[in-house]
Amino acid sequence: MFANLSDSLQHTFKKLRGHGKITESNISDALREVRLSLLEADVELSVAKEFIARVKEKALGESVLRTVSPGQQIVKIFNDEIAALLGGDAAPLDLNPPARILLVGLNGAGKTTTSAKLALHLRKQGRRPLLVACDLYRPAAVEQLSTLGKQIDIPVFRPEPGETDVLKVAKEALKWAEQQGGTAVIFDTAGRQEVDEALVEELRQLHRFLVPRETLLVADSATGQQAVNVAKTFDAAVGLTGLILTKLDGDARGGAALSMRSITGKPIKFAGVGEKLSDFEAFVPDRMAGRILGMGDIVGLVEKAAEAIDENEALRMAERLKRADFDFNDFLSQMRMMKRMGGMQSLLGMIPGMGDKLKGVDLDEKRMKRTEAIVLSMTPEERGRPEIIKASRRRRIAMGSGTSVTQVNQLLKQFGEMRKLMRNKGKMGQLMKQFGGGRRPF
Repeated sequence: MFANLSDSLQHTFKKLRGHGKITESNISDALREVRLSLLEADVELSVAKEFIARVKEKALGESVLRTVSPGQQIVKIFNDEIAALLGGDAAPLDLNPPARILLVGLNGAGKTTTSAKLALHLRKQGRRPLLVACDLYRPAAVEQLSTLGKQIDIPVFRPEPGETDVLKVAKEALKWAEQQGGTAVIFDTAGRQEVDEALVEELRQLHRFLVPRETLLVADSATGQQAVNVAKTFDAAVGLTGLILTKLDGDARGGAALSMRSITGKPIKFAGVGEKLSDFEAFVPDRMAGRILGMGDIVGLVEKAAEAIDENEALRMAERLKRADFDFNDFLSQMRMMKRMGGMQSLLGMIPGMGDKLKGVDLDEKRMKRTEAIVLSMTPEERGRPEIIKASRRRRIAMGSGTSVTQVNQLLKQFGEMRKLMRNKGKMGQLMKQFGGGRRPF
């Protein structure tokens, strides 16, 4: 996400670091580049202008500390201003009883999937969420929500087939919710176009009846500046309390996120960052600013690790690494853990300073799937004792995984080199030092 904007800003910062001090001349040149980068990223024009003006005022009024280089100082100013643009402090959901959450938005924004993602997120926090299908127009919308609810084991209220009265559905759903004993009820509404006054009026009536604690607009981040107009329209109709941006993983521009918060004044509360139901996270402005500026998000990385890693499994793995007993079973376990955390590209992007280093590095997810297929085509004995995998076994593994013998040979060679490195404590110590560790791991 924000890939192009992040690249442009880092390029600008790199040039600024070459100056001995920040002057009006070099800051003006840099901000001209930043302004173009913001507009190319689909940031609304007035938002870009105001942002540039605030940064310029702070940059020229800032006395650069002797211990801080101009480049570092300007990055700090940008980080603060982008965080402010995105909303300052994170805005939590209002879940005081009755905790009713109404999701609204255009057709195709991803409301139904987002409903399930939000429910899963709330359950991880110890809540008992319920889902209500209020989309009575889109074919199979009710069935889609029911299927998603089954996947995450969360109850779903299904209206009677052929029902068209959304207020009747809402009344029945509230009675059902009381019987279920849920602590948060999420209403998935029908997608609508902002020009369709009849559907917007129906939404107003539903909102007046439910009086939800939260009315959240689900907006596709890839729609760019159009998303800003959508937010204003829905806010005028029902009074939004927040925004959820979807498909941030696929949007290289990301300007909608920067514009919507500024223009609507509504906080971005969550972001969908992938296709899986677990690819959903609270939107924390200062951490998102860090990602945009290539400064990483260590807190987010730790949170992902805490969700994905089993403590006992981690301790067992540490002991095996210490004894250099690492085999393909361990390798497979590590690959699956990484997938649960969002994949290698996502993880490395959250490490400070890794943004530039990732350019040109092959982190193809298809390649990881191919590697997993090769390991799964091995027998349990072969995974535990890779040294027994000779020519005939390699041919069988290649055939079973749909790969070539050359690809199997490459994986075995790389794995063998990795095991040798683990057994060489001296080299491992040097490697750890390169990554910032002062002591040897063993």
